[in-house]
Parts: sequence; C-alpha cells; structure tokens
Amino acid sequence: APGRGRAPIFKQTGQGSGFIISKDGYILTNTHVVGDVDKITVKLADGREFQAKKIGADSKTEVAVIKIDADDLPVLEIGKPDELQIGEWVIAIGNPFGLKETLTVGVVSAKGRSNIGITDYENFIQTDAAINPGNSGGPLLNIDGEAVGINTAIMTMSGNYEGFSFAVPANLAKKVVNDIKQFGFVQRGWLGVEIENIDDMRARKLQIPEVAGVYIALVTRNGAAYDAGLQSGDVITRLNG
Repeated sequence: APGRGRAPIFKQTGQGSGFIISKDGYILTNTHVVGDVDKITVKLADGREFQAKKIGADSKTEVAVIKIDADDLPVLEIGKPDELQIGEWVIAIGNPFGLKETLTVGVVSAKGRSNIGITDYENFIQTDAAINPGNSGGPLLNIDGEAVGINTAIMTMSGNYEGFSFAVPANLAKKVVNDIKQFGFVQRGWLGVEIENIDDMRARKLQIPEVAGVYIALVTRNGAAYDAGLQSGDVITRLNG
C-alpha cells in the first residue's frame, strides 16, 4: 500500500513462474502465485503438463513449495546470494504476460533491502532486470546460471515495471523449504523487542561515538529479550562479543 510518498507495491498474481529444485519434482515459487488457488497446473519447458500439490506456503517471506509427480527432472542449482556484488550481472527468467521462458538481464542494484512493505521478513536483492506480471516465482540467476533469488515484486506508481524489482534471496528460501519439508511450517525464533535504527540525531542524543547499532524501543514482558535483561532504551552495537 502507498504511504508517505512511497510508490505502491505491486505483486503479480494468477499466472506465475517457478523453478525445479529436486529431481523428484519439488518446485520453488512465490506464495502469492499459489497461496489461495484451488488448482495448480505446472507446464514445463519441454511441453509436459502436471497437476501440482502445494507442500507449503509462507506468507511472511513470500516463499512457497509445490511438487509434481515426476522423476529425473532437470534441477536448477542454488547459488550463494551473499557473494553477489553490487553491479554484478543477473538474469531473470519467467513468463511475463504469458510469454513463456522470457529472459531479462540487469545488475544487482542493492542487497538487504528491508522496510519496503512487501513481506514481514525482508532481505531483498534489488535489481533492474525487467520484471512484469507472470515473472513472480521465477529464478534470478547469477552469470554462472545458479539461482540466487526468487523474483517477487516490483515497486511502481503505474502498475508496470519502472526500473527496479525485488527478489527473495535463495538462502532464505532454502531455510523456508527445509522447514516446510521437515516440519510442515516455518520455525522462527522470537526475541520480543521492537528496534529502530540509530540515526545521527539519536546517536548525538545518546552520546554514541558512531552512527551504528540499533535502539531498543520496546521489550515485550516475559519474552526472550526480557528474560535476558534487555530494556527499553538499550543500544545494541555488536553480537557475540
């Protein structure tokens, strides 16, 4: 939703994309592609068509897992998004506007994008590879052809692509997949704090020597942070020493 002058988030729904991550038919896609549908039909690049089963869908990260009944499928290798560098070439593949197996190219514009309003847990790769309706759930590849992300959303004023898009990092997606396959849901830790970034004004007010760390605005009673002794007004500058 738009707010304070920020462009609204546009999520592609209906027809979408995905990619195979195991030879026995597990497929990664976006939650908003398969979240509330009654029937999922998967069409492969070789022309075969399957009815898919939804294994799990996590709305907090926009990662979903579906499965088709097949064997010896070609698998897209998962890369290391942490090793991506700003300016590195990336490739998006999907089915924009129903144009199957469309490839667009761009660069990594930014990493670790958060506070966008797309999902609860945000750590997006931002790129300028063109993404349009139907691309959602498709892979973002590095130049070695490894999947480093899942193309998820664009920020736009018009509803069309305007120059940058967002992908869920593949390492975050792998954690979601493993939890869904093992437990049927995603397991997460809960600290019980509300935090805010340290800006220059707050650093001067708190007499912090550098603009770094996070400010604890609220500690939930009886949560893990409360039990550990953290208090509202504390500043965290480093972890594990």
